[in-house]
Amino acid sequence: METKIDTIIFDLGGVLVDWKPAYVYRKVFNGDEEKVKWFLNTVCTNDWNNEQDSGRTIAEATKLKIEEFPLYEDWILIFYNEWHNMFSGPINENVELFKKLKASGNYKIYALTNWSAEKWDLGLELFPFFNDFDGVVVSGQEKSRKPFSKIYKIILNRYNIIPQKALFIDDNLENIIAANAIKLHGIHYKNHQQLIESLKFYNLSY
Repeated sequence: METKIDTIIFDLGGVLVDWKPAYVYRKVFNGDEEKVKWFLNTVCTNDWNNEQDSGRTIAEATKLKIEEFPLYEDWILIFYNEWHNMFSGPINENVELFKKLKASGNYKIYALTNWSAEKWDLGLELFPFFNDFDGVVVSGQEKSRKPFSKIYKIILNRYNIIPQKALFIDDNLENIIAANAIKLHGIHYKNHQQLIESLKFYNLSY
C-alpha cells in the first residue's frame, strides 16, 4: 500500500458493539423465530428504524407505526422502551483492536454511526469507550445517515480528513461502496480475523 493511512473511521453497530432487535423480540415471542422474523420484516422494520437514524423522533415514529398496526401497539412500544436490551454487549476483540490502534498514537480514530440522536446519550452510558474517539458523527444528530454521501462529507470536513489517507470499517457493504465513491478506503467487516488480515494490506502499525 503506497498511500499511508493516518485516519481510521469505525462503524459502531455490527463492528464494535453487537445490536440486534431480535434479542428482545425472541423473549417477546417466546423463542419463536418465525414470529420474530415476521415482526421485524413487517412491522418494526429496518426501513422504519433507519428514519429515526436519519433524525425522525421516536415519538413520531412510534405514533406512525401504531396507526399502521394498531393491533400490535404493545409490541411496537417495546422497540424503543427495550432498545438498550437489544445489545448483547461490545464485540470485545474488535474493541481491543480499537484501543491498540488508539494507544499507538499513529492514527486519528473516529466513529461514523447510524444511531438515533435520542438514544446517543444512552449509548455513551452503555459503552463508555465511545468517548475515546477523536470525534464521532452520529447520523440522527446530523439528519443524514449512511450510505448518503452527505454524512461522509460531514465527517471529512469536520475533522479535516483526507479521504485517500483514511480507512473506513463497516459491516454494511452498501456503506463501504458509498465511502469508496468519495475516495475513502474501505473494509467490509465480516469477522475479526478477516479484519486483521485486511488491516495488514494497509501496513498499519500498532
